[in-house]
Amino acid sequence: MTDTEDDIREFARVQPTLGSAEMGRFIGAMRRLQDIAVSTNPDAALWDHTAELLENVCAQLEQRKAPAAVAPAGRAPNLPGNGHPLMPPWQVAESGPDEVTMRGHFSRFHVGGNDAVHGGVIPLFYDWHFGMVVSAAGRPDSRTAYLHVDYRRVTPIDVPLESRAWIDSVDGRKLFVRAVMTDLDGNVLSEANGLMIKLLPHQP
Repeated sequence: MTDTEDDIREFARVQPTLGSAEMGRFIGAMRRLQDIAVSTNPDAALWDHTAELLENVCAQLEQRKAPAAVAPAGRAPNLPGNGHPLMPPWQVAESGPDEVTMRGHFSRFHVGGNDAVHGGVIPLFYDWHFGMVVSAAGRPDSRTAYLHVDYRRVTPIDVPLESRAWIDSVDGRKLFVRAVMTDLDGNVLSEANGLMIKLLPHQP
């Protein structure tokens, strides 16, 4: 594919927005539902009844579907997870041009086993955190080239945690980033490093 082809897609220009109190309540309920969905064992009748309720909710919300640049999910920094239920309920605590610190926690929905956060959730979080770093650095039009995670300790749920990510070096379009996640006692839970590449014009 070349940059002159008619079907080329530019990187989506998505701007942050403030999530309303009503949206925050909705996302909070969604997160509660996610936790309940992986920790409940109702009888067949209750499964069926709640499925009908959820299907009705989906039918109502589908009438207001919107493109990514309009839907507020993932664009609301004033809400945990930027108002996106896929993202863990973390928020930016400190931000500068070359470093971003986030604080939050994981919950039952993120468990892989024995009340420990699933190993696959950690890279998802770091990829999101690295995206915060490139945005703070004024390079939002970037993609992840690679992401490596070293697991140092089991990551617990329902306890406050902190993650600090920073720019390690810059080489033209390449931005090398690092991060470390700790508990409140300063114990290192995991570390990550990655490469974020700034896109060329018209690259999706």
